[in-house]
Amino acid sequence: MSFKRADLDFANLDFSYRKVNANIRYYYRNGKWDGGTLTNEEYFPLHIAATCVHYGQAIFEGLKVYETKNGDVVAFRPVENQKRMVKSAEKLFMARVTEEIFLEALDRVVNANKEFVPPYGSGASLYIRPLLIGISPHIGVKPSEDYLFMILVTPVGPYFKGGFKPVKMLVVEDLDRAAPFGLGDVKAAGNYAAGLRGYFRAKENNFTDVIYLDAKERKYIDESGPANFIAIMKDGTYTTPQSSSVLPSITNMSLRTIAKDDFGWKTEQRSVAIDEITNFSEAGCCGTAAVITPVGEIRYRDKDYKLFDQGRTAGPKVTQLYERLVKIQLGEVEDTRGWLRKIEIK
Repeated sequence: MSFKRADLDFANLDFSYRKVNANIRYYYRNGKWDGGTLTNEEYFPLHIAATCVHYGQAIFEGLKVYETKNGDVVAFRPVENQKRMVKSAEKLFMARVTEEIFLEALDRVVNANKEFVPPYGSGASLYIRPLLIGISPHIGVKPSEDYLFMILVTPVGPYFKGGFKPVKMLVVEDLDRAAPFGLGDVKAAGNYAAGLRGYFRAKENNFTDVIYLDAKERKYIDESGPANFIAIMKDGTYTTPQSSSVLPSITNMSLRTIAKDDFGWKTEQRSVAIDEITNFSEAGCCGTAAVITPVGEIRYRDKDYKLFDQGRTAGPKVTQLYERLVKIQLGEVEDTRGWLRKIEIK
């Protein structure tokens, strides 16, 4: 597919917001969604008593659009993002965005910004950020009646500047990421504000990010700051924490499928005690933004645990997983599971 590209150095983009042509907005009023409007405005009016500001009715998603090897423009598993947004909305008593509206909005906003879809081979992607907020004015604690669903897009490079290289993680025991039976399993905006304390503590101590333990017993791994945690055990098993406080990562779900079905590895979701760190051969943090970030070193209670190759290079299994998923996303290997949704560019 051939279309004009924006005048950007796509191969050297960082992971930050850049102005594009348009975003798309749908309003929910009187119990129904409107038809949606594309706009080049980067701001929107918001009542000073809006529930998203006062009572945290704000959820979002994150996914990516790529140009494949054969020139198609595709989104990776967007229906899973829509399903997860519905789950988030239900927990925060918000209006549900239907699959039809979600996918229609995605198609429209990508077409409006098609010149910002990075070319195949650039290493960049078009980042998609669906957002749902409560906009009714309420001083008392109650859910909004009206909502704004919008999607903004922006071309991005790798989430971490170093690319696919091992990072250092710090285990924290005096900060909780999410409480049991709370909102840790949904993509509520407030979760990320609460995680800033850990992120900046890591940075102050020369680590990339933190690993949180469960809030109840502080002995089991929950998540890293912005992503799910995975470990490759010394027997080769792909292991990831099972917890009601962990966000169900679409990337993690995809990697488990690849590990089991494509590579024939044993996979498991279970409670993973931090004391098992000595049995980790490799580890990684996985999510939409970075796919997988290899973890080379973990500090726990003032002791440094170095993983594969003493933390100098990414391990072979984490590398194999990363390369296979990226190749599927870019159309370099056959998408046998229907994970790629083609967006018709007009």
